[in-house]
Amino acid sequence: MIIVDNRERTRFLKFAAVGAAGSAVDFGVMNLLTRFFSMSLVYAGTISFICAVINNFIGNRYWTYPESRSRHILQQLGMFFVVNAIGIAIRVPILHFIEPPLENLFTGARAFASLPPDALAKNATLALAIGIVMLWNFFVNRYWTYNDVD
Repeated sequence: MIIVDNRERTRFLKFAAVGAAGSAVDFGVMNLLTRFFSMSLVYAGTISFICAVINNFIGNRYWTYPESRSRHILQQLGMFFVVNAIGIAIRVPILHFIEPPLENLFTGARAFASLPPDALAKNATLALAIGIVMLWNFFVNRYWTYNDVD
């Protein structure tokens, strides 16, 4: 049985809430760029990811880990950015390789959906990538970027 301290549970829930807001930014920017600017998912997803990272850094620094400010903001942002850069290295192959088969799947099931298959595939792929990268980000940020928190 795994015992989780209440502070860590609260931090994880706050991290997840900040991540949910970041996901809204991520999805919004990605859909804006792919729909209105015809940008590919990889490029749009990279830009939307950067916007979400900035949102998440601010939320985590000031809400999830407010006691972690023993580091200068630029040093902590640099650490957060490194973790997220590795996260984007995890994310881009997911966006690139998972979207086409999902689009084929959604094209075959078109009778069950009100959105175009490409939109469904883009959003489903992004959701999968966000979930995988969120786990990476939480654990590495908690034990590296915010390791000054008890």
